[in-house]
Amino acid sequence: MTEHSRAALSRIARGLFRQGNWALRFIQGYRPFLCPFEVLIEVVPAEARVLDVGCGGGLFLALLAATGRISEGVGFDASQTAIEVAQGLETKFPNGPRIRFEHRGAGETWPADTFDVVSIVDLMHHVPPAEQEDMLAKAAHHVAPGGLLLYKDVSEGPLWRAWASRLHDLVIARQWINIVPFATVARWAEAAGLKTERHARIDVLWYGHELGVFRRPAHLEARDHRSVCP
Repeated sequence: MTEHSRAALSRIARGLFRQGNWALRFIQGYRPFLCPFEVLIEVVPAEARVLDVGCGGGLFLALLAATGRISEGVGFDASQTAIEVAQGLETKFPNGPRIRFEHRGAGETWPADTFDVVSIVDLMHHVPPAEQEDMLAKAAHHVAPGGLLLYKDVSEGPLWRAWASRLHDLVIARQWINIVPFATVARWAEAAGLKTERHARIDVLWYGHELGVFRRPAHLEARDHRSVCP
């Protein structure tokens, strides 16, 4: 049983997204009915510092902040329009966690810190196939010792669910997506030094989702995991 229902998360989202691009605000408000954010939120440890890669309009970090799940969040995305909407959220939690959003692409320099959780939610299928493994390796590099890489993306099967996701993105993003088998993602994560901790298939309406939770083993030696990465 999840603590936050999809309807409750949708109400929170609609309350937060009241300014900026109207189409993007509409999508953010009703996306909890399409994406299992109620499951993703529960994966994130309490008081975690989170880096959200390809954050879009900032919905995931906003939900984590609104539900009191995190202590700090940083998100970045290549879309200037999406980041402008996300930056409107930065002042929504004056007494809560600090969240900030930056305009940068996954191929550019990432924020320097390591984090308790690095999330990649519905991003991988938008990345060109030749760049997908490198992007996941970069994400893994920013996971602190003992921390998590939280991965959620489109499922490759069954075929009719995959086609539903393809048609969705063809209409919304005007893009033919590149779905990666979860076994491939797990192999990349393990090559980057992470261990597979959880894998779940989640169906929401006519969409199929793959959830992966990967952990970086904690080192025995003391280390400040917030130090700047090379």
